[in-house]
Amino acid sequence: MSDRSMLQGHDILCFSSIDWHFIWQGHQEIMSTLAANGNRVLFVENTGVRTPSIRDLSRVRVRLQNWWRGTKGFRQERENLFVLSPILLPFPYSPIVQRLNRVLLARALRRWMLATGFNRPIIWTFLPTPLVRQIIRDLDPSLSVYYCIDDFASSSPGARRITDSEQRLFHDADLVFVTSEKLRERAARFSQHVHRFPFGVSLRKFDEVREAPGAMPAALSALPRPIVGYVGGIHQWMDFDLVAAIARRMPAVSFAFVGPLQTDVGAAAGLPNVHFLGKQDHDEIPRYVKGFDVGIVPYRLSEYTTNVYPTKLNEYLAMGIPVVATDLPEIRRFNVQHGPRVAIAQDAEQFVTSLTAALGPSTEQERQRRVGVARENSWEARIAEMSRLIEAAVDAKRARPEPWEDTLRRLYRRARGRVVGTVAILVLAYGLLFQTPLPWMLAQP
Repeated sequence: MSDRSMLQGHDILCFSSIDWHFIWQGHQEIMSTLAANGNRVLFVENTGVRTPSIRDLSRVRVRLQNWWRGTKGFRQERENLFVLSPILLPFPYSPIVQRLNRVLLARALRRWMLATGFNRPIIWTFLPTPLVRQIIRDLDPSLSVYYCIDDFASSSPGARRITDSEQRLFHDADLVFVTSEKLRERAARFSQHVHRFPFGVSLRKFDEVREAPGAMPAALSALPRPIVGYVGGIHQWMDFDLVAAIARRMPAVSFAFVGPLQTDVGAAAGLPNVHFLGKQDHDEIPRYVKGFDVGIVPYRLSEYTTNVYPTKLNEYLAMGIPVVATDLPEIRRFNVQHGPRVAIAQDAEQFVTSLTAALGPSTEQERQRRVGVARENSWEARIAEMSRLIEAAVDAKRARPEPWEDTLRRLYRRARGRVVGTVAILVLAYGLLFQTPLPWMLAQP
């Protein structure tokens, strides 16, 4: 059933910073909600913010498999929702590679749009790369939205070159959404259309599990209680020295981490009361959270995490359980807005003290207050407000038609881009065939 407070009847082209079958996050939640509400959505999987390394080989293999599984890389995941797994060259900041990838991706998108009747879509991007900026200009969308959810430049050394492109996108996008106050302050230097929307929680799924009787997942049932839990990717921004110190001080408590391992967890891996349960299906996450006695957010303090609003915060609260977290700026801001719903710990000793208090009995009134805070931060409320801003921006653009001079310049720019891209492909092919040993390598038995 569609929600009249949300966008309806639009074509939406999404450039994602993750792949569709990666950990379920706001990217999939927003686009699947919009598709269910009667919009046609094309979800373009991550085209990259850095040059891939050896550790990315498994991702490359999955991308190739997804491309072959579809039709020229396109596949339909559900009603109104399509996914493109593009095959592009790496080196996202090389001018020659950018031109080549621009031609390849824009050509594929135009052909698919022609085949499906996609017409001047709203382009919603989570990626601020030069390639995405160029594609937005080429496709002439009815509106462009940049949802800035991370400080990409501080996420890895290879991504630092993205800063200039992101600043340009802040300026060019019709709307800019951000997840944290620090990101809002940065975006506001370049745009007057910035709105803060931290990631939300799919409240309906958590309500159904919270209110229904049922056994917890077997992996949790096997652990001694009480259980302190975490859901999400097990990534480099987690403080595993802190986790190990807490677990040693609380040997009678089970610490359960639900999510794919993405980094070395250090000494925490060898402790008998620390359990890594692996990646679980998204629909099972509410059942795992229901099995926790306390939820934790043990993030390191760094340049990157000062921009982070942890999505799992509202998932814990939606199940009515207490939360303990490290001293992140967005969690302090959360407590200012909603009251002291999250216990903040500065070090291992404070974390143990806060966990001991949180493991004590909670009243039904306290549980309902936590659920009430999560309800204020539901995805339904977030997407409805985003929809209102998008509809208003689309109407405003329709009311002021583009001057003919700008239209003409855009058409010439598009034609020039196609010519330059074609030349780049020919030059690259010539270099590979006649200036490298590639043909000889391919000819070897």
